Amino acid sequence: MNQGAVSSRYAKAFLRLVEESGRGEQVFTQVRALLKDASAAPKPLEADIEKLVLLLQRNRRLDCLELVLSDFVRLWCESQKIVIAKLVTAVPSPELPARVEELLKARTGCRVILESSVEPGLLGGFVLELENETLDASVRRQLDDIRRQLVQKNNRII
Repeated sequence: MNQGAVSSRYAKAFLRLVEESGRGEQVFTQVRALLKDASAAPKPLEADIEKLVLLLQRNRRLDCLELVLSDFVRLWCESQKIVIAKLVTAVPSPELPARVEELLKARTGCRVILESSVEPGLLGGFVLELENETLDASVRRQLDDIRRQLVQKNNRII
């Protein structure tokens, strides 16, 4: 059977379990931490997560765990009207994340979880990822665009 279909079914069942237990926010937070870095995840794990792992182990589907957890995060965000966005800036900017979060909340009407990071390689500007869309307003991208245009123009001349 397709791993995507299997993980989707387990994720839907896990979502129902979490909603019934009333510990959704805690489970959601721990699942996100597990997906980022399993070794840095808080201990002990929520009981619902342990139940899921035991069920997958018993059914010999432990290889689907990461997909199940990813699908669960997506389903939880849909059910709770949560949008997860990533903001990468070239330099630390204390007020930019709050402003971006406020703008996204107004535009989407959803609760926004904004993950901010700094990447000096951008040279300037920022990159904002929201679901399947990326807004790249970095100096690095602009320089790459200029370089690409120059190469194309030089290729036409020769």
